[in-house]
Amino acid sequence: MSASNGSTSLDPFDWEDLRRDGHRMLDDMFDHFENLRDQPVWRAPPAARLADIREAVPRAPTPLHDVHARFMSSILPYSSGNAHPGFMGWVQGGGTPVGMLAEMLAAGMNSNLGGRHHMGIEVERQMVAWTRDLFGFPRSASGLFVTGTSAANLMGVLVARTRALGAPVRDRGLVSIGRCLTAYASEAAHGCIAQAMEVAGFGRDQLRLVQVDAGHKMRIAALREAIAEDRTQGMEPFLLVGTAGTVDVGAIDELPALADIADAEHLHFHIDGAFGALAILAPELAPRLAGIERADSLAFDWHKWGQVPYDSGFLLVRDGEAHRRTFAADAAYLRRADRGLASGDWWPCDYGLDLSRGFRALKTWFTLKTYGADAIGRSILNTVSLAGMLAARVAAEPELELLSPVPLNIVCFGYRNENADSLNAAIVADLHEAGRVAPSLTTVGGRTAIRAAIVNHRTGPEDVDALVASVLALGRVAKGRLAA
Repeated sequence: MSASNGSTSLDPFDWEDLRRDGHRMLDDMFDHFENLRDQPVWRAPPAARLADIREAVPRAPTPLHDVHARFMSSILPYSSGNAHPGFMGWVQGGGTPVGMLAEMLAAGMNSNLGGRHHMGIEVERQMVAWTRDLFGFPRSASGLFVTGTSAANLMGVLVARTRALGAPVRDRGLVSIGRCLTAYASEAAHGCIAQAMEVAGFGRDQLRLVQVDAGHKMRIAALREAIAEDRTQGMEPFLLVGTAGTVDVGAIDELPALADIADAEHLHFHIDGAFGALAILAPELAPRLAGIERADSLAFDWHKWGQVPYDSGFLLVRDGEAHRRTFAADAAYLRRADRGLASGDWWPCDYGLDLSRGFRALKTWFTLKTYGADAIGRSILNTVSLAGMLAARVAAEPELELLSPVPLNIVCFGYRNENADSLNAAIVADLHEAGRVAPSLTTVGGRTAIRAAIVNHRTGPEDVDALVASVLALGRVAKGRLAA
């Protein structure tokens, strides 16, 4: 394909040539999906491939088929591996061919979802309505697609800040307010909660990390004590963050109890449901999320258990007007009109940090429409069942031990040894390099654990079997290496 038709346009001179290249590219990606199990989960990019992409800024055109050939040889084979059924390292969805196609369509439209009156806005608006209904939020609730839950959690903190201090805080800042506000989350909460407090101007020290129980859930009594102590010291509690699916083990806080405390103490109740919130799609798991419908704001990712391609985070806010007051700003270039392209009564830029926004809603809409929420729910339930199968296998092996409860789809375990910490780290590194399965490492109760997060809809019993067999085999080898 010629890069240009000779004018200043970047459209091709020969559209048929482009069609041939495009069809080849699409077929190559379908082949990639179809044959994932025959590929390694991960492989380190060799020096020759790294050299392939480390070059000076290209000034002259290169034929598209040559650029694609470089992609096929030097980029695609060395991905992070989360599409592979053996990937169990982190809580990352596997994506789908349908989501990939929708992403292609969205790129072709090249719509800016910041605002104005066009169909992309209406698709996102419909996704907000569906999400609101899934979680039992009122019709007055608002929502927004963002990069991921880290961004959504920050935005939830900002909504809580506006609720506590009013709109003037946006102009005057925290220093002029002269008040000391405190927030509460469990010590098992994701680190992005502390980061959100930092970015929002409160500082990490104003976040109280509350102890967890044996099930890794926030201790309700300890939370009450922390709030009471802060009030005694003249602090102003304003935010309570519950977690639906902790990052290390997948625990769900006692959401109804937290909602009761938030009501009694007049706190904004935010839930970090990064991956666990979408258990709402599985009727067998949804009761574990009782209380999620009482959240003032909820952050989660469609790109995890929802299997939408990266990135597709989401923020849902009960009080849509409070959400708007937190972010909306007047500007001449954002003037609204009664008719024409600049009309429309819902502009997403009024509800978040971005004016330039991609069409994330389309791939999520395609995923829900094509597969249906029930099928996604069955996929989610299957990953939880596989985690139960893995936990049972670990419990049955004398050389292995479970290191935490398994409330959802994450299993933390280890190889028994007096040098278990270094041994488990060595096993995981060996597994990555072997390429069949790829768990990760975490720390549970001060001990290094092998962490298997089963999120991918492609993962099956054979992958669980391969993980157990590989850990046992590599553990014995690594144990001998450490003893030598």
